[in-house]
Amino acid sequence: MTTLDLTPDELLTTTRTVRKRLDLERPVPPELIRECIEIALQAPSGSNRQAWHWLVVTDPDKRTQIGEYYRQAVAAYLESSGAAGRLYADDPDRAPVQQRVGSSVAYLGERMGQVPVLAIPCLTAKNLPAGNQAGLWGSILPSAWSYMLAARARGLGTAWTTLHLKYETEISTLLGIPEEVRQTVLIPTAYTIGTDFKPAKRQPLDEVLHVDSW
Repeated sequence: MTTLDLTPDELLTTTRTVRKRLDLERPVPPELIRECIEIALQAPSGSNRQAWHWLVVTDPDKRTQIGEYYRQAVAAYLESSGAAGRLYADDPDRAPVQQRVGSSVAYLGERMGQVPVLAIPCLTAKNLPAGNQAGLWGSILPSAWSYMLAARARGLGTAWTTLHLKYETEISTLLGIPEEVRQTVLIPTAYTIGTDFKPAKRQPLDEVLHVDSW
C-alpha cells in the first residue's frame, strides 16, 4: 500500500469534493477500493450495530444507467433556486466560488457514468423513524467520510452527492438492493489528475463558533 505523504491535518483539510479532476480513463484496482472500505468499517455506528453495506459498481452498463439517472437529477437541481451556482449571488466574495461549484456539478452530471468506480454506502433500515433520525444516519455517514479520507490518502478523488436519491427506487431495482436497505450517498471514485489539493476557503471560525450559549 502506497499512500501520499500527508499529515493527519493535511489529510483532513485537503480531502475535497473532486469533480473536474477525476481521471475517467485510468482504471482503479479493486483491491484499492477494498482497502478504503476496510478502513471505513472502523467508523462508529449506533450501539455498534454495524448495519451497513457497501455497494461498489464497476460494471460499465450499470454505471451508464446510474449516470443517466444522475444526469436527469442534476439537470433538475441546476434549475432550482437552491443550486450551488445561484447561492450568495449578491456576495462578491462567495458568488464566484459558488459559480465554480455549480460549473463542476454540471460537469460531473454529464460524466458520472464514466467514473470507473461508483461506491454507494447503504444502511439496513426497515422503517425511517419519525422525528430524530440523527442516530440512524449517524451510523453510516462517518463510514462514508472515512472512505473518502482513505481514498484521498491513496491518490483517489471522491465526491459526496445525494442527488441520485431522486431515483433511489430505480437504482435499487437496477442493483438488486433489498427493500429494507437504504442508499445514503453516491461516491464517484477515481484517480485524481494531480494530488495538489489545498484547504478550501471557509467561514471564519468566530462567525460559527458558540461557547456555552448562542
